[in-house]
Amino acid sequence: MKARYSVIVPMYNEEEVISHTYERLKEVMDRSGDAYELIFVNDGSRDRSADMIREIADQDGHVKLIDFSRNFGHQIAITAGMDYARGEAVVVIDADLQDPPEVILELIAKWKQGYEVVYAKRMKRHGETFFKKITAKLFYRLLSRLTSVDIPTDTGDFRLIDRKVCDVLRELKEKNRYVRGLVSWVGFRQTMVEYVREERFAGETKYPLKKMIRFALDGITSFSHKPLKIASYLGFLLSFSSFVFLFFVLMQKWFTSRTVPGWASIVGVNLLFNGIVLMILGVIGEYIGRIYDESKDRPLYIVREAVGCRNLKEEEAELFREEAGQPRKGVPHE
Repeated sequence: MKARYSVIVPMYNEEEVISHTYERLKEVMDRSGDAYELIFVNDGSRDRSADMIREIADQDGHVKLIDFSRNFGHQIAITAGMDYARGEAVVVIDADLQDPPEVILELIAKWKQGYEVVYAKRMKRHGETFFKKITAKLFYRLLSRLTSVDIPTDTGDFRLIDRKVCDVLRELKEKNRYVRGLVSWVGFRQTMVEYVREERFAGETKYPLKKMIRFALDGITSFSHKPLKIASYLGFLLSFSSFVFLFFVLMQKWFTSRTVPGWASIVGVNLLFNGIVLMILGVIGEYIGRIYDESKDRPLYIVREAVGCRNLKEEEAELFREEAGQPRKGVPHE
């Protein structure tokens, strides 16, 4: 039976919570009254997360598993789920139960009203530190200022997208993906549902500070070239300031008996400007690094095993070969 709803659940070392996640998702989706599939994407977990889902899939035909060969990242896991999802509507939700599965029914209700993207906006965030809350708030507002794309503030990847939106996203080829930004970029009719984010059910966060910084850089550099402009403006401002300072030093030497003694000021100015130059080179390097990643054109992910599902791109390629009179992949000519 074709699924009307596909629920994508990226997971990484979630054995403490994954069975509870499945039970709550099953209960919610059964209440929807339509056919559905639960697609768990194992992003290189080192615990029993994949084995647990494999066992559940043996008992429940709604459950699918995509098992990566290694850890490719949360955003890539979401992308893989979209490549395998068959539903008319696709929901993305994390496995840690901070995003209540019950909100999915509200997302579906909005979708049935004709909206093609329904994102969940966090009104409160329980169980998170003050530092995490304030940095997240500042990041979303900074991203809004830097980009020309209207990316909703205080939202994560928890959202519902229509089939046509999913198909468009599957065609986007970026390697350093920021899915929530891509969803905003493609457009379509969008609306929101407000909810309260719960404390993590079990385990620990999979986004420590280092990963959060990397994630923030992906978001900014994927949708804005303003940092390059800021670097240019800063370089111009410092060059002008250095010219003014040089003029001031010359005036002192020519028209007064006082000159700046010692080498401290020279060393200080050199250190300042060398630091600024290195900072600007670092910003440029971020963009060049992304160009390098794109030029390699490696696959976004490698699947070790797919349980109960098949990549839509592979099926589309086989259909194309059949229409062209070529044999299916792995099937010899008769």
